[in-house]
Amino acid sequence: MKKFVMTRRGFLVGATASGAALIASSYMKRDGWAAQESDEKTPGVQIKDSESASHGEDSSKFKVIDTYTFPGFKVVQILLPVLSVYTYLLISEGEALLIDPVRDISFYLETAKKEGAKIVGVYLSHSHADFVAGHMEVKKALGVPIYQSHKSGAKYAFKATDEQSTLKIGKAVLKFLDTPGHTPDGQCCAVYSEDDLKNPKLLFTGDVLFVGSVGRPDLLDGTVPAAWLAGAFYDSWNNKLSKLPDNVVIFPAHGAGSLCGANLGTEPKSTIGQEKESNPYFKARGKGEFVAMVLQGLPEAPQYFKHNAKMNRQGPPPVDWKASASREIKPTSELMKPSKYYLVDLRNADVYAKGHIPNSVNIAARGRLETWVGSIVPWGSKLVLIGDPELLKEAKHRLHRIGYKGDSLTLDSWKKAKLPVKSNEPVSPNKLYELMQTGQAPLIVDVRLPKEWMAARIGNVLNLPLTHLAELSSKLEPDQPVALVCNSAYRSSMATGILERKGFTKATSLEGGSQAWMDAGLPVFEGQKSAEAGLIPSKAEPKGPQSEKQ
Repeated sequence: MKKFVMTRRGFLVGATASGAALIASSYMKRDGWAAQESDEKTPGVQIKDSESASHGEDSSKFKVIDTYTFPGFKVVQILLPVLSVYTYLLISEGEALLIDPVRDISFYLETAKKEGAKIVGVYLSHSHADFVAGHMEVKKALGVPIYQSHKSGAKYAFKATDEQSTLKIGKAVLKFLDTPGHTPDGQCCAVYSEDDLKNPKLLFTGDVLFVGSVGRPDLLDGTVPAAWLAGAFYDSWNNKLSKLPDNVVIFPAHGAGSLCGANLGTEPKSTIGQEKESNPYFKARGKGEFVAMVLQGLPEAPQYFKHNAKMNRQGPPPVDWKASASREIKPTSELMKPSKYYLVDLRNADVYAKGHIPNSVNIAARGRLETWVGSIVPWGSKLVLIGDPELLKEAKHRLHRIGYKGDSLTLDSWKKAKLPVKSNEPVSPNKLYELMQTGQAPLIVDVRLPKEWMAARIGNVLNLPLTHLAELSSKLEPDQPVALVCNSAYRSSMATGILERKGFTKATSLEGGSQAWMDAGLPVFEGQKSAEAGLIPSKAEPKGPQSEKQ
């Protein structure tokens, strides 16, 4: 007897009597495995992850999520999807406090103007690491004070807040709670109506408490033990936050997809009561178990985090947002030397594959450009961005959010200088599957995270995570063919450039990634648990539409 179930990731799993498992894409056919309803444009199972979810045309733009009304004041919640950042405007009686802004502040200023409110201050819940905060930009533009924790250690002028501090914005009264955990200076801000100073209406939790999760405590590069910070938040929760009324609404600084915590919920807000009931971390039996849960399974933090945290404490220098992005660096063969320059091609994967500057890495602007540049490109590199003028303008603006600057170059200018162009033709799912069946396939390298690879893969493939591919490539032979795989070809296209920089000459990407593979009806395997060896590759025989052809 076989059982077929839908997994959390949206794959269809068929468990056999031997315990091995198969994951296969499916279509709504009578003789197929019904996985989910599908439309004409997206047949079969759709892979959903935080990477592909941020590839929309508007994911790099700010948007208002909602406006929440409380007695005497309201809260405007603003999201920047590509960084999973929530920023807030607390508005009352024509005054507004801006909370946890990103560096490019024009959307906040426009939103406040639309609301008929004057921004009178900016508040930082902690020293942010995943983006350059906009506090100095606000101060420069409006001349308003910066409020933040007395423990912040900031090197610029600010008004320190502690548990004896209060701040009044119109009819809203703000009080502060020191809640170390994510960082030593972590702070929550409780907001009361001036007519009821006993019962807080909401809590801005920064990166300390998220919907369904908590802030990671391991971003301080070892200067403060992560276990101590995790334990500090255990105390903060039990001695302070959990004692607030259950109906207090919590507004976090991040949502799903953020690397400032693990497994953040998709809802934009929650309540103290809901977190007591459903947050898995608060099910821990004692501090030791809580610390273990918080430290276990954290995603790797991008290398730029520590540099952004330092910038935010020192006070980021102001940006000339009107500076022209059209001035190009002179195209020379020197730019192809990986030891001197880091070239980032901003175009989509299919265009990049048809022709690009040798040794350039494809980090397409349609995805999480900020996070991937900050993860892959070493801080302080001589960065050169490649794309058309509009793409270059957008990318330069966005990269200021994480403190990166780069020169501009168009491929047209490169070609006019009669310099070489390289191409790598992607391999189609059906072609790669055919090569695998005949034993003629190249080495297949899955560049996703280990947990993604363990959950589902296209066969017996090697897992070398993208963020460590440059150093792990020493395991491979540069003159041998390599086919690179991820979910959508976004990361595998990036990987081809990383291998090019390491001297690989025959690297290619699976066209459309695992999603295209599944859409073609090809089988995908899942790992199985073994008492002796833990997770091992599945030995299940392939099932699914294509298996009948063998």
